[in-house]
Amino acid sequence: MTHTLPLPDFTHERVEVITGRRSGLFIAVALHSSVLGSALGGARLWTYPHWSDALGDALRLSAAMTLKNATAGLDAGGGKAVIGMEPGTVLDAERRRAAFLDLGDAVESFDGLYRTAEDVGSTMDDMAVVGERTTHVVGLPDASGGSGEPAGPTSLGVYESLRAVLERTTGSGDVAGRRITISGLGQVGGRLAVRLSAEGALLTVTDVNSERRHLAGELGAAWAEPGTEHLVASDVFVPAGIGGLLTDEVIDALDTSAVCGPANNPLASHSGADRLAARGILYAPDFVVNAGGVIYLDHEAKKLGSRAEIMDRVTHIGDTVRRILADSEERGITPLAAAEELAAARLRAGAETPVLH
Repeated sequence: MTHTLPLPDFTHERVEVITGRRSGLFIAVALHSSVLGSALGGARLWTYPHWSDALGDALRLSAAMTLKNATAGLDAGGGKAVIGMEPGTVLDAERRRAAFLDLGDAVESFDGLYRTAEDVGSTMDDMAVVGERTTHVVGLPDASGGSGEPAGPTSLGVYESLRAVLERTTGSGDVAGRRITISGLGQVGGRLAVRLSAEGALLTVTDVNSERRHLAGELGAAWAEPGTEHLVASDVFVPAGIGGLLTDEVIDALDTSAVCGPANNPLASHSGADRLAARGILYAPDFVVNAGGVIYLDHEAKKLGSRAEIMDRVTHIGDTVRRILADSEERGITPLAAAEELAAARLRAGAETPVLH
């Protein structure tokens, strides 16, 4: 499900919008910031009501990547690519390949200031196709000498964040017996559901793709019809699908103690953070929670440690969440404001001492 949202403010360094010459599809590549280094952010393949919705998604997602990479301590800026399809579009193998060749050309035009990777709707194999047109791509298949897909590290970071949130709301990070609702059972949400189930969490799950319902049965989880999951009482609500889910109406009806999930831009509007706080619902900012994938991809590409060492680095996302939640409580501001200030401080420091691109 795609939520139509107004175009955000334009604060980007550069945005390229093309119609792919091979595929005929709308493609946007948004470079939000390269202050901390070459921008890193995935390439999304998705269906949108209108091309302006796809552009707006690219603008929002790239800005979120700047915050994500900054709070994660990476020497990387923020960028994002979106391949937008009209409703009802079904790509055969030939046109899909054409789309990612077109994307590769678009990425190459940024001369290394933007590195792409897989995201919602795209795969490692798609990135291998992008790699035929540019070297500025990460997360290639292991067989191609790449680092593999980042969903595992992203899921680990979400898990550690969720434990930090539970510590704050219940006094213990133990997930056993906790009621957790996961909205979206893709690569990250599905992995998270499997782990939480194994540790004894009481799960309610949903996905707009009804074929994912089988996972609920395998895990012994309750299934909620899409669009109703926020009404289920939970200790933690985990948005793990497409952004914009938390509208004012959903927040007002949300039956949970906390929100912590991997979906990019789950708040339909920035003011949603204040609305959640007014209802006493703790919010762990998405761009902190879901940084495991970019930490993994960036460190792997730069050979900054073994895979085991990089995964250990990912687990410390939970510590960043704890720091932000403590700062938020101490200063009487929302966790979102605290996280944004953390990112802003790092960006200011980066502007004063530029990182070589």
